[in-house]
Amino acid sequence: MDRKTFLSYLGTGAAALATASAGLGALNGKASAASATADHLFGFGTNRVSGYFEPIEPTKADKLVLPKNFKYDVVAAFDDVINQAGEKFGSGCDYNAYFPIKGSNTRGLLVNNHEYSTIFSIGPVKDGKMTADQLHKNLYYQGMSVIEVYRDDNGVWKMDTTSPYARRINGYTKFEITGPAKGGSALGGATTAQGTFANCSGGVTLWNTVLSCEENFAETAAASKLPDTHYGWVIEVDPFDKSYLKKHTALGRFNHENTAMGLAKDGRVVVYMGDDKKDACVYKFISNGKYDKLKGRANSALLEDGTLYVANLKTGKWMPVTLEAVSKAIQDKPDLQKKFKTQGDVVTYCQEAALLVGGTPTDRPEDIEISPFDNTVFICHTNNDNHGNIHGHITRIFETKSDLGALEFDFEIFAAGGRQSGFSSPDNLAFDSNGHLWVVTDISSSSQNKGVHKSFMNNGLFVIPTSGPDKAVALQFASGPVESELTGPFFTPDEQTLFLSVQHPGENTTDLSNPTSKWPHRPGDNKARCAVVAISGFKLS
Repeated sequence: MDRKTFLSYLGTGAAALATASAGLGALNGKASAASATADHLFGFGTNRVSGYFEPIEPTKADKLVLPKNFKYDVVAAFDDVINQAGEKFGSGCDYNAYFPIKGSNTRGLLVNNHEYSTIFSIGPVKDGKMTADQLHKNLYYQGMSVIEVYRDDNGVWKMDTTSPYARRINGYTKFEITGPAKGGSALGGATTAQGTFANCSGGVTLWNTVLSCEENFAETAAASKLPDTHYGWVIEVDPFDKSYLKKHTALGRFNHENTAMGLAKDGRVVVYMGDDKKDACVYKFISNGKYDKLKGRANSALLEDGTLYVANLKTGKWMPVTLEAVSKAIQDKPDLQKKFKTQGDVVTYCQEAALLVGGTPTDRPEDIEISPFDNTVFICHTNNDNHGNIHGHITRIFETKSDLGALEFDFEIFAAGGRQSGFSSPDNLAFDSNGHLWVVTDISSSSQNKGVHKSFMNNGLFVIPTSGPDKAVALQFASGPVESELTGPFFTPDEQTLFLSVQHPGENTTDLSNPTSKWPHRPGDNKARCAVVAISGFKLS
């Protein structure tokens, strides 16, 4: 790869992307609000480049390594106090979403997901059974944090612990259940649920709320003796309103990775979702009603009434995951007929229902994002060693007539992980407003720096153009500390700051007196802490 050529290309802007694109249809230069994708709240008022940078080399250092002329500030780390009530920042930080306060690019609310507890948050678990204190901490430290962040006069990003909005949402928070499973037998008649946990990635809605995804929930639910079917849903919270807490069952129950929301050509809301599990499927939900910007948050009702679909990659069709379709598939299976009696049953046992109606098992579909330029849909298939797919790939879906509401599609393998690309196991995605794809990787801690993963070293963050002469060529922007993964990339609207989570540094630690990582290396601190950082140094185009 000719880096000089690539850096020159980065500086040409989105208009050049349009000119250079091949076979992608007409791109109109830069994305706009008309793109109808909500994922990263871009203002799209400018044609910025998210960075002239000299790509870094892979590294095994216990550091967050960035290109020269870039810096990071640790905004919040595990167990930091986040508000006047003394609530603490959670464990396993993942997804980030920035919400400007009064339109500011330098002060806003940052919503962060907390996926799971670690030895650093609850201590070592003896004989596989948590103590009462550990069970409490396990529920407390998972979920979400809403914090207020700002950039001070010296250009340093900090957390404002006096914020009236700052709060924790965790395994004790009460949620309203919506949709077809509400009050149904599969949920034991429940209309509310205790808490959220295993919160992995998420997405932003068109009405400025956050959708957060419950992923690997089973272990925590079992340990705390909570009803299993109350978890594995997409939840919705409003960063500015503490009372707004919902679980949307119409979107299905599975190991949710994230959501990507856009609009069909006729105005219906479309939500794409990945199921982070080996041999799991790709989903999308299409609302029955149409989005009305003037209704604001009331548009949330659209997520309670619609049709859930699963992708059949062999036929290029979206198959309805409905009671009618499932009933047709199980006509001669009396045991399954007892299980699937209502649409509430179908969405609750969604993974099984999806396969019954023709969903294609895939290789751990994690983050999904909609291109704000051409409505193509990018999916990270992280890996699946059951199939020999060790390094994963990024799939790109082309909906018929570029309509997100279409029920037929074509697809391509946009980029494959491996030696030839320089990355392995793609996980989360983000677009900048010039169409570059920012991709973080998730090589498991047990595989890092070993065997066929040696050359990749620590997990990283990569930039990949989606069109032009260097389409699908990855260059590394960041490398994470020992045994960490980088998650939740999210830009401020002016693209001058990139928020990024450093998740589970030192994950393989078994002895707290001898941690495998001490990042972020706070003076006098002998433990590793997950954290959210704010990266700056981006230049204008």
